Amino acid sequence: MTATDPAPNLERATLDKAAGENFPVAPFFLPRAWRDDLMAVYGFARLVDDIGDGDLAPGGGDARLLGVSPDEAEDRLVLLDAFETDLRRVFDGTPRHPLLRRLTPTVRRHALTPEPFLGLIAANRQDQLVTRYETYDDLLAYCELSANPVGRIVLAVTGTSTPERVRLSDAICTALQIVEHLQDVAEDLGRDRIYLPAQDMKRFHVRESDLAAKTAGASVRALVAYEAQRARDVLNEGAPLVGSVHGRLKLLLAGFVAGGRAAIRAITAAEFDVLPGPPKPGTLQLLREAGVILRGEG
Repeated sequence: MTATDPAPNLERATLDKAAGENFPVAPFFLPRAWRDDLMAVYGFARLVDDIGDGDLAPGGGDARLLGVSPDEAEDRLVLLDAFETDLRRVFDGTPRHPLLRRLTPTVRRHALTPEPFLGLIAANRQDQLVTRYETYDDLLAYCELSANPVGRIVLAVTGTSTPERVRLSDAICTALQIVEHLQDVAEDLGRDRIYLPAQDMKRFHVRESDLAAKTAGASVRALVAYEAQRARDVLNEGAPLVGSVHGRLKLLLAGFVAGGRAAIRAITAAEFDVLPGPPKPGTLQLLREAGVILRGEG
């Protein structure tokens, strides 16, 4: 690398986004090897989402690293195709992008398969082509690609994967995805995406134009409250995953569930008005939720 090589800065900028997530990505109490592996997985997941959302760092550095010409550097589908090609090099060669090079030792150490990583790329391809979801089941099918693979990778990295734990993990990840969609209704609408099921919008008499308001009216608040309760129920369905493991992994998984519950509490505290911006929980609220979970009280 030369002094002007953008790769280190691009890598660090992506990894630094972990601090803004609803849940702890690789907290200090985990073994160093786990932290390194989880940050490598996060770097992949964050970058593929940034490609899909058009949130890459300016200047086209990521496109160049992936071998995409300047003429196509703004084409998200082209970038996703190039990213998938580079991902496959993780399994049979040497990838170009530094975040994928960081991922390579993790994949080899834990014999990870391409499928969950390909699912995350497929979800971002879908985002370019599908901007509305008719039913709740349609949204759940999207979460199967966009969220559930992350939990499955975490279980694989920590050597704790079983069919029952995968089922519970899927519920947690789906709930966290739905909560994030609720927090980001206004931001998503700015990208011409709506993750509130159309059937539910009709039921609560919510029009797309209502979501563009500066603050939510009664119908939007009722819809958000309904979806938040759904997310809470799904999160609770997956919560027994925490009690199925031990030690520091138990703390990590409790943090995931607590992050979701704290975010739902923040949405509730905002009286379900998510349109001015994402209601975010404070650290103290997250710690309280984690304590409740670890004490087995909820």
